[in-house]
Amino acid sequence: MKAKEVVAAYSIALSKGDIPTAFSYFSPNAKWHQPGNHQYAGTKNGLEAIGKMLGDMMTATQGSLVVKPAGAMMVNANLVSFPVHFSGKIGEKTIAMNGIDLFEVVDGKIVQVWLFSEDQDAEDIFWG
Repeated sequence: MKAKEVVAAYSIALSKGDIPTAFSYFSPNAKWHQPGNHQYAGTKNGLEAIGKMLGDMMTATQGSLVVKPAGAMMVNANLVSFPVHFSGKIGEKTIAMNGIDLFEVVDGKIVQVWLFSEDQDAEDIFWG
């Protein structure tokens, strides 16, 4: 599977809420680089840590966190840039902004993910 196909398959599974299938596209030793200065920021190493972070984010937002494609994926060798729009709600706080998710794919598996937000300060306030 080419890098773009791997990321597309991951995105489709994630959009359906099929976490086991989504995670099947990751290397067990994947690294997830969550930007910012909030409780979820930092590099998560391995599927267990990544899964815990994403699960905690879904719990905090009571399942309202949604990430949707916001443009075409772009490929540079084994890197895939994926424009997204994400939104969610925690109590009275809401977030809705664009970002870029950058995936590194090696041997058909996602090995690293870097996230970028259009307003990191606002995202930091949202996540607390």
